Amino acid sequence: MKTRTIISGTVAVTAAGALALAGTVVAQAQETGSAALAQAIDAILADPALTDSQSGVIVKDAATGEVLYDHNGNQRGLPGSNQKLTTVAGALETLGEDFTFTTELLGDRPVDGVVDGDLYLRGSGDPTMLEEDYQQLAADLAAHGISRIDGDLVADDTAFDAARHGDEWAWGDLQYAPAAEISALTIGSGPDHWAGTVRLFMTGGAASGDPVQIKMVPENDYVTVVNEATTGAETDLSVNRDEHANTIRVTGTVEAGVTPDYYSRSVIDPTALVANVFADALADNGIDLTGDLRVSEPTPQDAGQTLASHESIPLSQLAVDLLKPSNNSYSEALFKAVALHNTGEGTFAAGRDGVHAAIERYGVDTDVLLQVDGSGMSRFDQMTPDMITDLFIGAKDAPWFDTFYAGLPIACVDGTLVSRMCDTPAAGNVHAKSGSQSSISALSGFVTDADGRELVFSIILNDYIVSSVKSIENQIAVAIASHSEDATEAEISTFAQAEGVAEPAVEIPGERECTYFEPVAC
Repeated sequence: MKTRTIISGTVAVTAAGALALAGTVVAQAQETGSAALAQAIDAILADPALTDSQSGVIVKDAATGEVLYDHNGNQRGLPGSNQKLTTVAGALETLGEDFTFTTELLGDRPVDGVVDGDLYLRGSGDPTMLEEDYQQLAADLAAHGISRIDGDLVADDTAFDAARHGDEWAWGDLQYAPAAEISALTIGSGPDHWAGTVRLFMTGGAASGDPVQIKMVPENDYVTVVNEATTGAETDLSVNRDEHANTIRVTGTVEAGVTPDYYSRSVIDPTALVANVFADALADNGIDLTGDLRVSEPTPQDAGQTLASHESIPLSQLAVDLLKPSNNSYSEALFKAVALHNTGEGTFAAGRDGVHAAIERYGVDTDVLLQVDGSGMSRFDQMTPDMITDLFIGAKDAPWFDTFYAGLPIACVDGTLVSRMCDTPAAGNVHAKSGSQSSISALSGFVTDADGRELVFSIILNDYIVSSVKSIENQIAVAIASHSEDATEAEISTFAQAEGVAEPAVEIPGERECTYFEPVAC
């Protein structure tokens, strides 16, 4: 066969040579390193689920701050529970890891077992208090020989202001545990410590049509349960608290002999619920309260001595218990505790100022941050991915960093990420905080790439209309974990699109954290 020669200017190349040159060009087009990572993430963000939505993603070297990838990293977005990152960092810096909440009983020194005057139950915001803790306080009084209170029980929640919700909390959320009212004197209904709630357990009767039995925790006379549920062939319940009253209506059916999953509902004015529960605790421990219940009054300076007290677990543990399951009650309590520590008033505004001042010490530009609550429930909250990653990098120099890092959920291991990114390079590797609300999703944290380089990243996705974009976050996180100086975009994308991303046992709408389900659906 005759060899053809292609003439171009003064350069002559044979057909065989042209094929070789083309191969070289293709090979050179296979970018590696940061360029390959950028191509991979850009491809993920091209998902139709994000059409006409807002997305911000940034990836940095945790040691140097070098930016490896930036897509609208300075664009503000609603962070959801990523807002808890600033709250926890600010609390650790301001209050210290040894900080505890104290709940105490004050009154005159008892004489012959009688406290002559009012008994003051004063809270400082402890979101971990349960019915058994108030029972223990009453038992401690009894152990000191106290048998009667000749006065009123005064529940003092004045360490925090009277603002029970953050600005722009959704009205439809307010009956549920994550949006429960905030009080300096509160009570939870279970070991997950959703403060300001009661929990209902329903059990079907022996036969169809029988009444359903309902148990409420904590037991109290403050909340009214209207039980219209009956025993039926299947469990199909509706449990709703009235908008303006502490009345919970239960309708539907429960299968015979079955106790289905529990239902937690917030209460209006948790301080009054505490007073009710503690009055019962006094009676249970043989202490006669001769007076009435009064709420939201300050303890006077001449109230007497401390008769009993309860200390919460330290902030070093609270921080982990907050971040792993994304506990809103803890977040708001710590936000106002920062305010109380700095100004003597537990307000949202002082909480914001205190948190901002604390994280500014670690190089965070708070001018780009709008924070109106501690948990991220507010639709007014605004953060940028760049600011979040700056917080991660700066916090590495903080004395409390190990606690902060230990609190972050770990992919396929625990917390809100326990069911995500399994069987991928991100599993057991990505330590990150999730965030979820309607049309809001976020994931920000730490990851070690394939070269052993520690990276920080932040993803904030807003204004999408699909049910969830968690799979997009998963793919981006896996892509970052797969990054190396030698990896191509094709190799990174292969890992990012792996089929090994485990799904939870039930479908989880994108606006809810898996830990908010009852029982937990992670």
